[in-house]
Amino acid sequence: MAKKQILVVDDSAFMRKMITDILSASDQLEVCGTARNGEDALKKLIEWKPDVITLDVEMPVMDGISTLQEIMKRQPTPVVMLSSLTKQGADKTMEAMSYGAVDFIAKPSGAISLNIKDIQEEIISKVERATQVSHFRWLPAEKAVSTKRKNTYKAIQSDHPIVAIGSSTGGPRALQDVITGLPAGFQAPVVIVQHMPKGFTKSLAERLNKMSALHVKEVAHGDVIEKGHVYVAQGAKQFKVISAGTQLIADVKESEPVNGHQPAVDVLFESIASIRHCHPIAVILTGMGSDGTNGLIQLKKHHPRTIAIAQSEASCVVYGMPQAAVKTGLIDYTEDLNDVSDVLIQKVPNKR
Repeated sequence: MAKKQILVVDDSAFMRKMITDILSASDQLEVCGTARNGEDALKKLIEWKPDVITLDVEMPVMDGISTLQEIMKRQPTPVVMLSSLTKQGADKTMEAMSYGAVDFIAKPSGAISLNIKDIQEEIISKVERATQVSHFRWLPAEKAVSTKRKNTYKAIQSDHPIVAIGSSTGGPRALQDVITGLPAGFQAPVVIVQHMPKGFTKSLAERLNKMSALHVKEVAHGDVIEKGHVYVAQGAKQFKVISAGTQLIADVKESEPVNGHQPAVDVLFESIASIRHCHPIAVILTGMGSDGTNGLIQLKKHHPRTIAIAQSEASCVVYGMPQAAVKTGLIDYTEDLNDVSDVLIQKVPNKR
C-alpha cells in the first residue's frame, strides 16, 4: 500500500527536521516536503498535493491561521495544527479548528520543543488518523442551511431533560454548529465531553460562549448543572453528573483514563445513567474510535426512553464514534450535523 504523503510546515528548521524524522518512523506515512512559512506552504501545496499537512500556528510571513484559510480556499486538505500550550496558543488552535483543521498537537515546551520526541506516538497517531478522514471537504464556518427535508419530532414528556454530547476528531467544529444552533432559554442543561488535553478545553468553552445564545463554560467540580447552560469537560479530568437532592452536580476529578480517554464520553454517559429522575438525550458526534458506545448501552438500559442521536456519516470528519453507536441498534435518529440542533430544539419541551 502506498504511503500517505505529508507536508510539514514550520518556521523552525529544527522542528521541521524532528517532525519529519518522527513521521518517517511510521510505515504508513512519508514526508513529501517541508515548508518554512505559509507562503512557502501554499506553493508546495499545489506542487505536492499532500494527503495531510502539519501546520505550525505561529510563523512569520504568513501565520498558521491565515495559511489554513488559504489552504481551504485553494485546495481543501486535512490539516493537523501544531501549537504551544499557552493560552494564546490554545485560543488560536480553537480558531483553527473552526476554520477546518481536523486535529491539533500541543508542542510540549514551546515553539521550539527540544523534547518533541516525547510525544512521537501522539504525533504519528494523529497524523495517521488525519489520513483516514473521509469525504474531506471545507464548509464555511457559518451554520449551513440543510437541503434535507425537515422532519417533525415529538417533544419528550419530561420536566427533567439533559443533553449529553460526546465528540472527538472534528468535534470542536461540530460542537460549534450544534451549540450555536440552540436558542436562549433552552430548557435543558447540556454537558459535553470533547477529547482534548488540559488547557484547550477552556479555550473551546470560551469560544463557544462568545458565539452561542447559551452560557457555555468549562465545567468545575461542584458546579450546579442548570437548564440553558452548557458545560464542557476539563481536559485530563473525568466528568460525571451526580444527583444531590433535587439538583444535578458536576463531579470533576482526575482519575484513570477509560479506553485511553480522560475525559471519556463513556464516563459521562454512565454517570447520567445512574441518575434516577432525568430524561437523557445522548448525542454522539464525529470522532475516531468507539467512546460513548458503552455509555449509551447503559443509558438505554437504565433509561429506556433515552433519545439517542448519531451524526451522519456524510457530515462526519471521522465516522468512528457514531458508527460504533449505530452498530448497537440503539440509535433513534441519524442526522446531518446541520440538523442536530433542530432535533434537540424539537425534542426538549418549551417552558411551560
